[in-house]
Amino acid sequence: MSKVTTQEKSFRENVNLSFDLAAATLDIPEGLAYFVKGAVNVYQVRFPVRIHGRFESFIGWRAVHSNHKLPVKGGIRFSEMVTQDEVEALAALMSYKCALVNVPFGGSKGGLVIDPKKYEVDILERVTRRFAYELIKKDLINPALNVPAPDMGTGPREMAWIADTYIQHRPTDINHLACVTGKPVSAGGIRGRVEATGRGAVYGLREFFRHPEDKKQAHLEGTLDGKRVIVQGLGNVGYHAAKILQDEDGAKIVGIIEWDGGLYDSAGLNVDEVSEFKNVHGGVKGFRCEQFYDDGRDLLEEPCDILIPAAMEGVITLENAPRIQAKLIAEAANGPVTFDAETVLRKRGVWLIPDIYLNAGGVIVSYFEWIKNLSHIRFGRMTRRWEETQNELLIQALESNGHKIEGTLAAKLMVGPGEGELVLSGLDDTMREAFQHMREYFWRHENVESYRIAAMAIAIEKIANSYLEMGVYP
Repeated sequence: MSKVTTQEKSFRENVNLSFDLAAATLDIPEGLAYFVKGAVNVYQVRFPVRIHGRFESFIGWRAVHSNHKLPVKGGIRFSEMVTQDEVEALAALMSYKCALVNVPFGGSKGGLVIDPKKYEVDILERVTRRFAYELIKKDLINPALNVPAPDMGTGPREMAWIADTYIQHRPTDINHLACVTGKPVSAGGIRGRVEATGRGAVYGLREFFRHPEDKKQAHLEGTLDGKRVIVQGLGNVGYHAAKILQDEDGAKIVGIIEWDGGLYDSAGLNVDEVSEFKNVHGGVKGFRCEQFYDDGRDLLEEPCDILIPAAMEGVITLENAPRIQAKLIAEAANGPVTFDAETVLRKRGVWLIPDIYLNAGGVIVSYFEWIKNLSHIRFGRMTRRWEETQNELLIQALESNGHKIEGTLAAKLMVGPGEGELVLSGLDDTMREAFQHMREYFWRHENVESYRIAAMAIAIEKIANSYLEMGVYP
């Protein structure tokens, strides 16, 4: 097929264009809207690390987009491709995301120019700790001011290193574990955080399928059961979204795209088998399937019910948007569809659930982890056994009146919720409520043409109202 090269806007420009469209639908003082749009500050750091007897220099950033709420929140990304422009765009998305889902954080983001796969673990730890120290010096890691989390190229391991580095420099801070989220459970993390973004995306899709008017926009009906799904990126987000959709919702994962190609199978791919193969071989090339795509981008264009871009930004562009055949695009990654591409898709009738909503599961559960660290007690510890006792008494009362309850059901009813169950309950509730607010805003306002603009308008209005209500110092 012939492919035309087109001029694309930057990630930051895409975010700002959506902001402009949403702000134009609101009655916000012009100067305030301009302030809300831009970053409050960006800190750039360069530092050396001695590696195998020679010096290597690293550059990184931490951007704060909005401090209308404190602390500000946002991941730290390790990538050779990360730039200041990208970090600022991601920080802005974090502000809007938190406001939309009612998480009381401002928006921030960090990035370090590094390919973590090229370094031994002990070297990577030294680089991570030095980067953390540079941010700690400026209070850009602080439980009350700025709380990082994992992002592309980082995970629980790196968050544990960062937390420990903070503790070494702030040993008298009783809330030191709250300086970062996404930590291992054994290091103050919370159950459910690893899968949170992927599961949050699934909860968002489930809520979408509960509304007939919205499904009609995407030419879909029924439930997620049997829906043909293509997932781009089998990292943390894509893997958990695909696995949950397959195991719990009965969806058919017909396509999986990775850096070295794409797998397609009309009968459905086993997500765990593909993931295990990738972990062993470093990619998906060689996995047995109905059809292999040397260029995984071509698989984005295959017919499916739901296309889930779950890796990097800018994978659906002006160049390939005219050929996308998905009925619904679910943005599980940040910024996977460019502004101009979305315009093309909308004209073609392809519906889209935006990243500002669908990608929010991570920060929602990070909020729960932060609360847990500040309270110094895991969720459920005080109430679980009491609830189990009360449930058992209720069952006994029913059975004493002749209402026999089947054993398996009785056993389920008597189990009190632990931390994991409470986290998933809170995530589900938050995603449902945010979707309902977003869709109601979309249907209520004729000048709002997409979920994205509805979500952005809600977020911008909340942030602006925060400044108006609290006042501006001095």
